[in-house]
This record gives sequence, structure tokens and C-alpha cells, in this order.
Amino acid sequence: MIRRQSIQVVVSAMLVTIAAVLFKVSLLAAQSVPSVVAVLVPGPAHKPVLEGLREGLRQVGFKEEVNIKFLVEKANGKTESGALAAAKLVGAKPDVILAVTTPLAVAVKAETHIIPVVFVSVGAPVEAGLVASFASSGNNLAGISSYAAPLSGKRLELLREITPKSKKILIIVSANETVGQASARDSENAAGKMALQVVRRNLARVDDVEKLLLEKWSGLADAVLLLPGALTGRYVERMIKKAGKERLPLIVFEDTLVKMGALASYGSERRLTGLQAAKLVAKLLKGARPADLPIETPDRFILSVNLATAKAIGIKIPRSVLERADRLME
Repeated sequence: MIRRQSIQVVVSAMLVTIAAVLFKVSLLAAQSVPSVVAVLVPGPAHKPVLEGLREGLRQVGFKEEVNIKFLVEKANGKTESGALAAAKLVGAKPDVILAVTTPLAVAVKAETHIIPVVFVSVGAPVEAGLVASFASSGNNLAGISSYAAPLSGKRLELLREITPKSKKILIIVSANETVGQASARDSENAAGKMALQVVRRNLARVDDVEKLLLEKWSGLADAVLLLPGALTGRYVERMIKKAGKERLPLIVFEDTLVKMGALASYGSERRLTGLQAAKLVAKLLKGARPADLPIETPDRFILSVNLATAKAIGIKIPRSVLERADRLME
């Protein structure tokens, strides 16, 4: 009887040990399968977003190819390639998708109502039909709005502070995009309060861009405000060169464009946006529901000034701007 009980104890202990081993094996197996984050970007100019995303996820314990893996697709700023890239990424069935810019977020939303999606560099997510409200998307999307429209008035104030003698402002608008329309509305309202005259150019097609680049900007206005949008973004380098050639101050919406030669910007910064997006991605990977996460705005806005451009076009930057600037480029 005692021997039988001893055998039962030994068998029970063995079963417990086997169960523990099997649990550890299953846990290790689960850990060996990395979470997959798919990233859809318009092109290489948005590389800092991906860098920030990777850095942010490392900070919260994710190690690439160990417990996280990235799939990256570039859409080159074209609507048709964006749709194809979105379909390809959704077909890969990742755990989370990061979509950079409004057109690409719209393309991803059209492809999936199930996979959690984080969007960034989206100026007007409600107007674009991406989310129901800033309080809750009401769907599988979460993200960071670049808060573009209200910031357009701030950029116009910056322009007036830098060039107080400017009275006529050329405003360049991506006319078929919600972010362009909203930004133009806020810019014109702000201009009215500042007694500034707006010369608006609506860009709906490539032909409109070419026509604008052939105009003499210095004959139209004293300064230029470039509003965010996919179309304006595709041709921004040529616009920066045009403004410089005509010695006109150009205010833009990202400091990346100041590095390219624009005079100044006030807005989000792509690497910081990626860092902030990483926090949302991490929450979703841990099981949070996108609809439970309110839409965020950037944690920080960056004021950047290109001193070399200012010198080249004969502008002296006021001390009040220099003292506030986060980045001075030469």
C-alpha cells in the first residue's frame, strides 16, 4: 500500500514536471514568432518616421527579428501604387499597419476593417473620412493627426513676424485633398484678421503645378505659404528652388523641408512622429482596441529656420524668432 502511494506520488511529480516543461516550450514557441508591423510610406523622404518607429519600439522592449518584424512598402506618392501597396500589406496579414499620410491611410482603410491601423502625417482625419471623431475612431484605426489646419494660421503669424512688410501672400493649396482645403480655409481666416491679402493657387493636377512654376511669383506676392498635401509634397523641392530663385520667403509645414532650403517651418517632425507612433503600435500589439485610443496630436511642434536661406534672399531673422527656434540650420 505504501509502495503504491509512493509510485502515485512519483507519477504525479513527473506529470507536473512534464506539464511545466510543455508550458515553457509553448511559451518559448510563442515568443519565437515575432509580431509583424507593416509600414506604408510615400517614399524615402519619410524614412525618419520609420527610424523613429523602430527606436520607439526598442525603447519598450521590442527587438527586431526576435519579437518584432517589419514589412515596408513605398508607394512613391501615386494613388494607384498606394492602393496596390496597401493591398499587398493587408494580404500579408500583419499584426499592425502603420500608414504615413492621408492618401495611404485611406488606401489601407479601404482594404481592411479588421487589422489594427495606426496613421501619421494626417492633417484632417475626420474630414478625410478616416475616423468618426478625435475621441474615438469608431473603427480599426488609431493615430496621430498632424493638426494641419489650425497650424496654418500659426505659420502665417510666423511669416508676418519674419517679414512684417509682407502684405500679399501666395498660398499654394492641394485643392482636391481634405487637408489642403481645411488648411486653406484656416489660412484665409487668419490672413483676414491680420489684414493680409491672399493670392491663392489651387493645385488639382500636375498641369496646375507646371503652370504655377511658370508664373512669376515675385509679381504675385511678397511671400509664400506652402500648405500640406500629397500633391504639393511631390513637387516641394521645385517649389523651394523657385521661391529661392525669386528671393521670396517660403514658410512650410515640416522642418525636413527647411533642410531642403525653405526659409522656416512650424509643425511636427517626422522622427518624433515615429517615436510617438511607436507607443500606439505597442499598445495595439499588447491587445488594445484602436477604437479605445483617442486620436492624438503631436507631442511637440518644432520651429525651424534656415539661416543660409535667409541670407541668400536678404532676410534678417528677428531675434524673437531666433530665440524661440528649436533648430537653426546653416
